[in-house]
Amino acid sequence: MERLKNHYFVLVRLFLMVTFCAYGFVERPENTQVSAWVLFLMAMYLASMCIFEIVPRKYRFILLIMASGFFSALMALGETGFMLLGFVIVYDFLSLFESLDAKIYLIPVVGFLLPGPINIVTRLIAVSLTAIVYLQHNYIIRSYKKQMLEDTINEQNLKRDMQQKEYAAKMEQRKSMIMAENQILEERATLSQTLHDKLGHNINGSVYQLEAAKVLLSKDPEKSGNIIQAVIDQLRSGMDEIRGILRKERPEKRQLAMLQLYKLCEDCNGKGVQTELSTEGDTALISDAIWEVILDNAFEAISNSMKYSKCSRIDISLFVMNQRVRVSIADDGVGCPEIKDGMGISGMRQRVRECGGTITFETDPGFTVTMLLPL
Repeated sequence: MERLKNHYFVLVRLFLMVTFCAYGFVERPENTQVSAWVLFLMAMYLASMCIFEIVPRKYRFILLIMASGFFSALMALGETGFMLLGFVIVYDFLSLFESLDAKIYLIPVVGFLLPGPINIVTRLIAVSLTAIVYLQHNYIIRSYKKQMLEDTINEQNLKRDMQQKEYAAKMEQRKSMIMAENQILEERATLSQTLHDKLGHNINGSVYQLEAAKVLLSKDPEKSGNIIQAVIDQLRSGMDEIRGILRKERPEKRQLAMLQLYKLCEDCNGKGVQTELSTEGDTALISDAIWEVILDNAFEAISNSMKYSKCSRIDISLFVMNQRVRVSIADDGVGCPEIKDGMGISGMRQRVRECGGTITFETDPGFTVTMLLPL
């Protein structure tokens, strides 16, 4: 059926030529025999015209010249009843020039006025029908196919652009994750070096003083007690310094939370479920307590999706507004006809309720968890 749609015009041309040939035989005088030359020329004409649509374009002009020769030979033999076949040749010649105006196709129609044995009304109907068939094919169908080709190319370009944007988004997400990891590693290295410099000297000094106090403990208890008290004071001062260092060097909760979400996406992608994280707004406005709720509930929701939903994609989105942050975790899985508050969902509700937010669940299509949390 598909091949018939693609080559319908070949069948239409063949129908026209066979009809015109049959009409030519009908218009011959009665009791006159058909010579072998007429049958030969007719066969050669039909053969050359039938393969016109299936040969490469550069050979079509040669075929039309050959068909014109066979047609001219028929006319020379006095077989004017086959004159309608000439109009098919004329329109095939016009088809070779795609840039022609459609009005040109109306010019050959006046050929019905040529003298011949065929009734003038019949000639007008036949020539007009031929003109309409070629106009439809060369202008309506051809332009439609051209538009379909352009639409297909545009669709392919659009798909390629979407794939490129999707790849760029994944690379940007991976880049952000790597940058966050590097920053945390650098902060850990700085923290380790600072603790080594501050705490190491403090402890070493305290050890030496305690060794001295041990020696003096029996000989000079008072001096030994003073040394021990100095060590205690030194250690207390060192603890205060350590607390100050930890408060200063500790990575931001936001950075750690974003890194955990990125790693969560990477883990899901590694298991065959396409997972993406998108953010909008200033995430620095989210407090540490709210980040804890977001992380705990995101891990719970994604764990449920991976276990039960049979999904192929999960989308995590954070949208920071003026006084609220909206968090959505949505999958494209089988959904859940009835939501039962087990330990997981109950825990999610409780965490959101304790921070003054709201949480909703949608089950069609897929499964979506939406949290609205205060800033």
